[in-house]
Amino acid sequence: MSAEAERKTQNLPEWKREEVDEIVGILEGYESVGVVNIAGIPSRQLQDMRRDLHGTAELRVSRNTLLERALDEVGDGLDELVDHVEGQVGLIGTNSNPFTLYQELEASKTPAPIGAGEVAPNDIVVPEGDTGVDPGPFVGELQSVGASARIQDGSIQVTEDSTVLSAGEEVSQDLSNVLSELGIEPKEVGLDLRAVVSEGVLFDPEDLDIDVEAYRSDVQTAAARARNLSINAEYATPATAPTLIAKATGEAKSLGIQASIESPDLADDLVTKADAQVRALAAQIDDEEALPEELQDVEAPAAAAETADEESTDDQDDEADETDADDAAEEDDDDDDGDDGAAEGLGNMFG
Repeated sequence: MSAEAERKTQNLPEWKREEVDEIVGILEGYESVGVVNIAGIPSRQLQDMRRDLHGTAELRVSRNTLLERALDEVGDGLDELVDHVEGQVGLIGTNSNPFTLYQELEASKTPAPIGAGEVAPNDIVVPEGDTGVDPGPFVGELQSVGASARIQDGSIQVTEDSTVLSAGEEVSQDLSNVLSELGIEPKEVGLDLRAVVSEGVLFDPEDLDIDVEAYRSDVQTAAARARNLSINAEYATPATAPTLIAKATGEAKSLGIQASIESPDLADDLVTKADAQVRALAAQIDDEEALPEELQDVEAPAAAAETADEESTDDQDDEADETDADDAAEEDDDDDDGDDGAAEGLGNMFG
């Protein structure tokens, strides 16, 4: 506490001194302290708000001079709130962070009627539709405040959405009466946060007014992109190591199968690959009598057929090898015993 603040406090009457001490106790008991505007809030609603805040925040209303002295006495950055203590205000303390406090106060606001002489917080619109009011002088009152209205189907109808007052303009008595009759409550009643200090840092409402869902989505998107970048760059972290290991395992297995490397882990896949290749080759032979019984009437698997076609194309590039293969096939056709042996061998291997 500064020497000046201490001097001012010493000159206070006893009851004011006690009041300041109570406020100081509240301020020192919370991690975040803010100034809220309470102007225009009826006493009953203010008490309801105070009750709703119980357990999460504490609202203290007192004379502005006593609030200022309590803020000066505590210090720790709270003295910066003194500039916001003006008009009808109160101090609010909470252990929540400033963003949570702001969101809670905004969510607690409720619609309320607006009286004559008040300033419209936003454009006031009388919506299109049936007012539910029987034909009478009220149609003239609607028209006098700028609403498009007429009598239709036994009641007063507003024929189109009508802006009867722009934001920042003063509400007339006639408009207040019309809005009250229609049950339109164009303003929100609640605690408006003017500023809050947390851990010595001052936050204005503009700093706290964020779209939480959009912010969460942005963080999630950034995290996903960072993870993808880490994986593509093969940069191992606790979060990406399992994926990198799985990726490397898959690539190693694919390489082993393509290179026909004998391994207990690849045996099943190599047999499956060989079976598909044999079936693809068998499907290319027009003379079924030349094939073992087990390979007659088989269809080439799609993937294996493509592989066989690619291998066939590669073989056609080498005419000498192709000629040798044709000669070998002719010799096999003349050898009935060889056919029987091949059929038995293929049958045992591939079923």
